[in-house]
Order: sequence, then C-alpha cells, then structure tokens
Amino acid sequence: MHSVVVGTSGVTASDVLAVARGGARVELAEEAVAALAAAREIVDALAAKPDPVYGVSTGFGALATRHISQDLRARLQRNIVRSHAAGMGPRVEREVVRALMFLRLKTVCSGRTGVRPEVARTMADVLNAGITPVVHEYGSLGCSGDLAPLSHCALTLMGEGDAEGPDGAVRPAGELLAAHGIQPVELREKEGLALLNGTDGMLGMLVMALADLDTLYKSADVTAALSLEALLGTDKVLAPELHAIRPHPGQGAAAANMLAVLEGSGLTGHHQDDAPRVQDAYSVRCAPQVAGAGRDTMAHAGLVAERELAAAVDNPVVLPDGRVESNGNFHGAPVAYVLDFLAIAAADLASIAERRTDRLLDKNRSHGLPPFLADDAGVDSGLMIAQYTQAALVSEMKRLAVPASADSIPSSAMQEDHVSMGWSAARKLRTAVDNLTRVVAVELYAATRAIELREGLAPAPASRAVIDALRAAGVQGPGPDRFLAPDLAAADAFVREGRLVAAVETVTGPLR
Repeated sequence: MHSVVVGTSGVTASDVLAVARGGARVELAEEAVAALAAAREIVDALAAKPDPVYGVSTGFGALATRHISQDLRARLQRNIVRSHAAGMGPRVEREVVRALMFLRLKTVCSGRTGVRPEVARTMADVLNAGITPVVHEYGSLGCSGDLAPLSHCALTLMGEGDAEGPDGAVRPAGELLAAHGIQPVELREKEGLALLNGTDGMLGMLVMALADLDTLYKSADVTAALSLEALLGTDKVLAPELHAIRPHPGQGAAAANMLAVLEGSGLTGHHQDDAPRVQDAYSVRCAPQVAGAGRDTMAHAGLVAERELAAAVDNPVVLPDGRVESNGNFHGAPVAYVLDFLAIAAADLASIAERRTDRLLDKNRSHGLPPFLADDAGVDSGLMIAQYTQAALVSEMKRLAVPASADSIPSSAMQEDHVSMGWSAARKLRTAVDNLTRVVAVELYAATRAIELREGLAPAPASRAVIDALRAAGVQGPGPDRFLAPDLAAADAFVREGRLVAAVETVTGPLR
C-alpha cells in the first residue's frame, strides 16, 4: 500500500487525496518526531512555572482568565474535547473525516503545537486502522478552526464517542481502538486544545473539491464542444489567435480543449446552410470565456490551498525561539473566501451548460433538430423533463453560490466575535460540485443524442469515441420514450468517474 510520510514542513494536495480517498498509510518522519519532542519540552517547562500561559495553564476562549492548577490540567484537556464534541445533524462523509484527521496530524507534526510524539503516533495509528470518527454536519463556525468536527476526532483518540470501523459498522470508539491494539491517549497540558484548533475540515474539503472540479471543467469543455457540434455551430471562435489577445490562461485552455474535441468534425461550419446565422448564441460562443474564468478561479484557490497545506495552524504556537504565543492564524477567512468563490464559478458553469441543453431541445433554436429530441414529438416527450431536472439543479446551485463567508455569528461570550463560516462554505461547495456533475451529465446525454440525430453528417473522431463509450456504459441513444432516470444516472457515473474525459483523451491526448 502507498505510504505518505508526514514531516515538519506540511503536506501536498496529492498526499491529502491519497489518505482521504485512497486509504494510504501514514508514517511520521524522524524529523517530525524530533520536533514534537523538542516543542513538548518547552510546554512542560512552562507548565511547571507559576505564571499562567494560555492553553497550557488557563481556561479557553472567554474563560481564559482562570488559572488552572496542575492537579486539574489533565481534566481540563479532557473536558475541552468532551464539551466541544457537540456536533449535530447527519454524519459527514468518511473521506472528509480522514482528510480532517490527516491535516490536523500535519500541523501537530510541525513541532509548533507542543503535542507529545505519542499523541501524533496514535493519530496515525487510527488513520492506518481505517477507524473513522463519527463527525456531524453542524458545529463549526470556521473560527478557532473547525472546533466541533475536530473534537469528535479527538474524542476517538481518547477512546470515547462513536466511530466507524473499516467494515463500515459504527461502534464505540474504545472497542474499535482495543480491537486494533491502539491505546487511548491520556491528554496533558495544551494537547486537547491543539487537537481542536485548525482549519483542517474546510481545507480538506477544498483540496477534494479542486480535484473534482479539475475533471469537471475538462468534462464541461467536452460537452460544450459536443453541443456546438450538434447545433451545427462554428469552431472558428476557438482559434488560438482570438484567445491570445485576451490572455487569460484558463480561457485559452478551455478553447484549446474544445478545439481538440472538434478536430475533424463534419458538423461544424454549417451555420450558413439552411438557416444562416452570423454568430452562435453566447452559451455556445462564450463557453471558453466562462469555463476559463472558472479555471482561473481554481488556480487562485489552489494557491491558497498550497499555502494552507504548508501552514501550522494552532493557538497558541511554540515558536523556534522557545516562546509560546497566542495568535489568530486559526481564522478561516482565506480558505472560506475561495470556497465561496468556487461555488460561484461552479454555478455559472452549470448555468451556461443548461442554456445549451435548452437550445438543443427547442426546435426554434436547434437548427433542424426535432422538438425535445423526441422520436415522435407529441406522442413522445423526449428529453423535456431531463432539462427540468437540470434546471432544478442549476437553481439550487445559484442559491448555494450565496457566500457563507459574508456572514458571521459572534460566539464565546463575544470573545470570538467574528467568525469565517468556512466549514459551511465547504459543505455547500460539496453539494454544488455534486450538482455540477449531474448538470454536465444531462448536457452530455442531450448533446450525444442530438449528434446521432444529424443523419448524414459525421461527428469528430473524439465525439464518436465519447458516444461509443457512453453507449457501451449502458446509456441509450435516440428512440421512443423510456424510463429516463437510469440513463441519466449512468451518464452521471460516466462523468463522475472521469470516463468522459478518458474517452476523449484516447483521441485527443491529454486535455488541459
């Protein structure tokens, strides 16, 4: 099995994906163990002094003014985990929880938190055993990190609460740890706080959303090209020299992808035939501009993620010179903003895809295609309601594009009086990405049917490869009305699993 080694300088997005989705084994680098031990010596020295130090010998948040005696500090650390494990609502997906735990381990291993090496080893052991704490949807405001979600993970390290085993069954965490020979941790000064204080949940969801969107934007370029082809549009608007004079890199990449898909098409360029038109509609002609803007948004979000993956997010932190200082690095604003920005871009990409689908189904705008791509219009409704479903998805995505990060609800007796809502931004982005996949799948379903209805005109070789692969996947072509939901579900899986992009790339080579 592939292993990911965690050192002191952060991790990569591919590391997160390998652990969260691929079940990769986690190992601690020797430098990380040494850094953990060195930072712990500093914390132990401070804990032995009479002077109060936040997180070491005081309460937390609005209760930070109370100095905690040594005999109560272990209880204090247990209590912060128990009291903060206050999530509610549906369970969060396994991959999100694994990303959450792995990214907290990343910060712990930086040597900036003061956590003992044995705590870090236990975190790695839990991940490697396939034990996944039960984390709930609601509980994080994205300031002081993802407190409730991380607390549920820390509770599992203590052998308390519930967790899912590698067999998928939920059991008491203590039983699962014992079954895998893992000793529950006894938390000491600062450790409870250090396990809770990070942006790890929202960051993990950002990394996974970026990976999914990379495939989806390529898929959307393909379906846009198929729709252009089905509508007998012109590919002249995709010429590199046109995009070079507006040098947004994402736009150039999207146009290049569409042009590669359409190479050798016998359907493009017929816009001057029976119903001449000077220009294609915006939803066709401006596809690279919209998809390109989304790509450039992803590039910015990727830069934010890269910086955060290299960060050590905790409060207080142990500095190289031995100081233990409070800070505000746990605030989720940098991550929250780009999560919201991605939801806006995804909604716009879905919106333009739905407009192309609607154009394919309207006999007044489809340039010779039958109404709703029906076999016998009137007797058959064709894809009429498939477009309704697509429209409903797009409508929800527009609501999900309303930024969470523009909101703030003060908490902790006004000590935490401005919060990021980054976790909420991440949760709605996951729904938006799911919906975008379905929207692209509907356009794929409509465009491939429309191409097959253009009798006597040969599609591009890449388009033919897509149609053949889609039909081999069980998605049927033109014909009388039938139960559409299974076809749409199969098209969704075809896009979601990357098979659409793979089919095109057998002809075009790697898309950009």
